Amino acid sequence: MRCYCCSSKSFDECCGPFIKGDKHPSSAEQLMRSRFSAYATAHYQYILETYTKEKQQGLSVEDLAQSAQGATWFALKVHPTLAASSVDSLVGNSVSSTEDSSIDSTVNADAKVEAVTNAEPISKTNLKSISKPITKPITKPITKPNNAIVEFTAYYFENKSMYQLHETSNFSVEDGKWRYHDGVLHDDCGKIKYGRNLPCVCGSNKKFKQCCATKSR
Repeated sequence: MRCYCCSSKSFDECCGPFIKGDKHPSSAEQLMRSRFSAYATAHYQYILETYTKEKQQGLSVEDLAQSAQGATWFALKVHPTLAASSVDSLVGNSVSSTEDSSIDSTVNADAKVEAVTNAEPISKTNLKSISKPITKPITKPITKPNNAIVEFTAYYFENKSMYQLHETSNFSVEDGKWRYHDGVLHDDCGKIKYGRNLPCVCGSNKKFKQCCATKSR
């Protein structure tokens, strides 16, 4: 089965080992992808454990499960960022450049961005966040070797409607492991309309109506 994070790998070869605790992500992007897959598969303990220690304070597995209730996460797109590189020498769990390059960081929906229109304003009732966003925007990429940013768009269904969550996330290395710290939500978050005959946002090369649209039922 293809991984929930929409990489070119299977779940068992991609995010599965991270969520199971068999391996640790060697880059901020790998951690972000695995956290998305954890939301898609309701592994909230992993999500809690991959926050920084500071952000874990005041959070619980129950809180995270409640925040995601009713949402079906189905596709992920990672946007190119200057600071989303691997720091294998710091985490001590290296992954070859060949393996990293096999992850598709630009899901094949780029040509159809203009078709994703009419995003509704963010509100507590129409947005399920997979992060704990900060209110001030990140003005420049983090360049320290033990920090990185990753920009992504995650897609989900709720009450048969389609939503997107567009975030720039902040990651750091703690105790030799990548951890999610916080992030900024972009203005285009919210309910969207996407043509059923357009290529699916997951990058499967199928029409949306023949692919992920079926998960809204």
